[in-house]
Amino acid sequence: MTTPINLNKARKAKAKAEKGQKAKENRAKYGRTKAGKDLEKARAEKLANLTEAHRLRDKSQD
Repeated sequence: MTTPINLNKARKAKAKAEKGQKAKENRAKYGRTKAGKDLEKARAEKLANLTEAHRLRDKSQD
């Protein structure tokens, strides 16, 4: 015969495990440092400026 378990404790343990898994997923998805975000933003701006600087303009449009 098996030992009885407390259903309250089992339910809380399950909820805690699910919450921990969700937190792990969020850390992977959103967990970037401010320096990392700033670096990505600077690279995007530099690429946009470089692309804009090399754009050819037709004299009839100006």
